[in-house]
Amino acid sequence: MLSNIRIVLIGTTHPGNIGAVARAMKNMCLEHLYLVRPRHYPSAEATDRASGAHDVLSQARVCESLDEALEGCRMVAGASARTRSVKWTQVTPRQCAQTMLQEAEQGEVAIIFGRESSGLTNAELDRCHLLVHILANEEYSSLNLSQAVQVVAYEIHQGSLDQDGSQPERQDVATAEEMEGLFQHLEQTMEDIGFSDPRQSDKLQRRLRRLFFRARPDQDEINILRGIFSAAQGRKSMK
Repeated sequence: MLSNIRIVLIGTTHPGNIGAVARAMKNMCLEHLYLVRPRHYPSAEATDRASGAHDVLSQARVCESLDEALEGCRMVAGASARTRSVKWTQVTPRQCAQTMLQEAEQGEVAIIFGRESSGLTNAELDRCHLLVHILANEEYSSLNLSQAVQVVAYEIHQGSLDQDGSQPERQDVATAEEMEGLFQHLEQTMEDIGFSDPRQSDKLQRRLRRLFFRARPDQDEINILRGIFSAAQGRKSMK
């Protein structure tokens, strides 16, 4: 199961944090590190901070986009300390670990962490089924990137040791890229039929994403929905 779990870092500024994350992952038996547009990598400082986790670091995959980093994933969680105007499904690190371990029994999953200074954007959180929030001192709640990864990775490792043979999750749910194709088609359909103005529909689109992420449609259901969208468009093609 642990081999199906990805840790994804987006836009990491300090290479030392990448090395520290690799060390935190190896401590907790996680292997797959994905780096989306890191500012400085490869880096001797990252290697120094990895402190023996050089195998995790050397196998890290550098990606040009979040789409590339999430390819093939059946569930995505995002870590963020900020509250948002649209509510995501919010869980603790322990709850996140339980969910991701169940999903990892059937396929690949990802947990994404944002930039040191600003975290994840709303557009990046739009790719997530759930939001991980680490409870901390309200007056000083900012964690270092590697600390946040360590907390989540610890819960995943502990959860893997404590698994009780619970019922596995569905095997046929849509992947991240299939869900993104659905959302793009839905947005275009709503524009084509005059239901929404693309300049004013960001909040509405986020609410609809939350709805479909809760529903966890499978591939056949995605095809049915997109067929309905196409009919509503008068069989128009996607732009």
